[in-house]
Amino acid sequence: MEKPKIILISCGLFENDLTGRIEEDISHEFHYPVHLEECNLDLSRFYNPGRRQYNANGILKVLLDVAPREAVKTMGLLRVDLYIPILTYIFGQAALNGNSGIASLYRLRNELYGIQPDNALLIDRFSKVIIHELGHSFGLIHCTYPVCIMRSSTYVEDLDQKEKHFCYNCQAELNRKKQLGL
Repeated sequence: MEKPKIILISCGLFENDLTGRIEEDISHEFHYPVHLEECNLDLSRFYNPGRRQYNANGILKVLLDVAPREAVKTMGLLRVDLYIPILTYIFGQAALNGNSGIASLYRLRNELYGIQPDNALLIDRFSKVIIHELGHSFGLIHCTYPVCIMRSSTYVEDLDQKEKHFCYNCQAELNRKKQLGL
């Protein structure tokens, strides 16, 4: 029997140094092997020309349908600007206790804010968004501990202030949920 794994579905081209580092970070936090797969999902049907963004709810719903069944969790990796109707933009989204989530690096790039590119910082931010959304898929809610990965992030500065790890309480809850198979 194959060991359960977290599958990252690349919906766009990502550099090997980016995906390799993210795979390591996720495996370190969740203690599952991480596997990267390619996706040929046509995102154009989720594009809202009035907002010039992509509807995250629609993408997440389709990803749920195409997620490999052997995965303990599936995370779609995107390069597009995401929104949900109640927010101007989001970095990622996952269903609480669900099997799938999505994360985009679109708003994580320094260049978007008029700052010099920083690839190491971009990778760090993307890992944090993915780990945070996977935390939701395992049933974790937002945390109030300032540097916990499960603290809510509205701005990239919020991501930069967080650690790439769960606080003691969130880690304990994650371990409990994993033992129960949730």
